[in-house]
Amino acid sequence: MSNRKFAPVIIVLSVIAVGSVLFGLWYINSRNNLVRMEQQLEASWSEVDNQLQRRFDLIPNLVETVRGYASHEEAVFTQIAEARAKLGGARGVEETAAAYGEMESALSRLLVVVEQYPNLKADQSFIRLQDELAGTENRLAVARRRYNETVMSFNQAILVFPANIVAGSLGLTRRPYFEIEESARTAPQVRF
Repeated sequence: MSNRKFAPVIIVLSVIAVGSVLFGLWYINSRNNLVRMEQQLEASWSEVDNQLQRRFDLIPNLVETVRGYASHEEAVFTQIAEARAKLGGARGVEETAAAYGEMESALSRLLVVVEQYPNLKADQSFIRLQDELAGTENRLAVARRRYNETVMSFNQAILVFPANIVAGSLGLTRRPYFEIEESARTAPQVRF
């Protein structure tokens, strides 16, 4: 008879124990998935940063090649140097995106200058540098797209219920997309 008295208590304790184990497994799985996603996000940003550094390293060579033909275009060279300095000192996604936009604008003005010098456009070192820069721009576009896709997945994962509970306990917050400023979207005017 005493076993029957404790049977409901044993059942309740068993249900609580099983529920606790299942909750623990769910929490651990959710936490591990979020940590993996955060690491993927950091790796994606690192690839963007690598391509920005490659571009950062190519620009002085391109500027020096153009400077030999168009030495009186000092304003353009100054704008590129300033934009390059901002890009080199940028911290975080927002600052990098803003500096990236300024660099895009300065490079566009440089390419407008190049159009005015036919001998420069035929120079082999300029052609090689321009090809390298174009390749870098393509790799950078791919890296930015991958980063933004990773940000989207990460942000969705930390916002949906019930994973948002785990994300909150880990202190995970939404990450910004790598977006360029509206002014960088405008194509430069080329006049001959």
